[in-house]
Amino acid sequence: MKKNMGAADRILRILVALAIIAIYFTTDWLSGTLEIVLLVLSGVFILTSFISFCPLYLPFGINTCGKKNNA
Repeated sequence: MKKNMGAADRILRILVALAIIAIYFTTDWLSGTLEIVLLVLSGVFILTSFISFCPLYLPFGINTCGKKNNA
């Protein structure tokens, strides 16, 4: 699995995921299906940030890593 996410992309994903989680625990803005979808999405954001790989980038040829040396 080749890395295709750069540092800025990873940090942004983690911040968005943490914001969603904070909104979930501190307010009543989210409810029902939207709540579940956003929590799953935040989990995916955190997971992809830690492994530096986003499967949705592959079909579009997106690489924010910025270097050719991929693991």
